[in-house]
Amino acid sequence: MDGLEVESICKSFTTAQGHLPVIDRISFRQAQGEVVCIVGASGSGKSTLLRILAGLELPDSGTLRLDGKSIEGPGPERAMIFQQFGLMPWLTVLQNVLFGLAQGNVSPEEKLARAQDAIERVQLKGFEHYHPKALSGGMQQRVGIARALAVRPRLMLCDEPFASVDAITRQNMQTDLLNIVTQQQATVLLVTHDIEEALFLGDRVLVFSSRPARLLRDVRVPISKPRAHEVRVTPEFQSLRGMVWNLLQANQ
Repeated sequence: MDGLEVESICKSFTTAQGHLPVIDRISFRQAQGEVVCIVGASGSGKSTLLRILAGLELPDSGTLRLDGKSIEGPGPERAMIFQQFGLMPWLTVLQNVLFGLAQGNVSPEEKLARAQDAIERVQLKGFEHYHPKALSGGMQQRVGIARALAVRPRLMLCDEPFASVDAITRQNMQTDLLNIVTQQQATVLLVTHDIEEALFLGDRVLVFSSRPARLLRDVRVPISKPRAHEVRVTPEFQSLRGMVWNLLQANQ
C-alpha cells in the first residue's frame, strides 16, 4: 500500500513520578497525497507520535510502515517542519535549504535547482542570501517549509508549524501551505491545537483524547479544495468545528 500505516502504536516514558503512558494503541492509515491533521489537548501525545514517525523516538509496541516499508529510524523519505523554525542562524536562506539536502545522493547542480525551486514555491525568491535574523517569523517558517520541500519527501511531518507567528501571518501561511501541498500532491501529517486550522487544511482530522492519547474519531472534511478562508463561516464548517470541540471537551 502506498501511504502511511500506523498500527497499534503505544508509547510511555519513565519519570521521577513513575510510569507515564503517553500513546495508547493508536491506529490509522493515510493515503499518498492526503493531508491529515491531528488535534488534541496539550500534552496528549501528538508531538510524540510525530517524533516516532520521524524516527526520533521508538514506540514501545506497534508497527509503522510508509509505502509498505517499516519505519525504524530517520530517513530521507520523511521530512519534519518544527514549531521553532530550526534554522541555522549563521547560514543564509539558500544555505539552510541546501542543508536539508546534504545527505542526499544528488548532484550539486540538482541540489541547487531543488533548493531554488523550493524557495520560489514559498515566495522567498530574492531572499536567498539573507540570514534568518533579517527575516520575520513567518518568513523564517517559510524557509523551514522550503527545506522540507527540497528533499521531496514522501511524508511531511508538521509539528504546529504556525504556532509562533501572528494571526494574520498564520492565516496567510495556511493558505500558502494548502496551495503548495495541493500542487505537489504531498502527503502531510500536521499536528495542531487549533480546530479551525485542522479543518481548513485537512482532508481528514484525527481527534485525540487527553493523555494517554487514543483516537476518538477520524473526521473526514467534505469541503472541496482549494479552500478560501471564507469557508470558515459556512454552516458546514461550523458544524464540523462544533462536533470536534464537543469531542475534545468531553474527553479532557
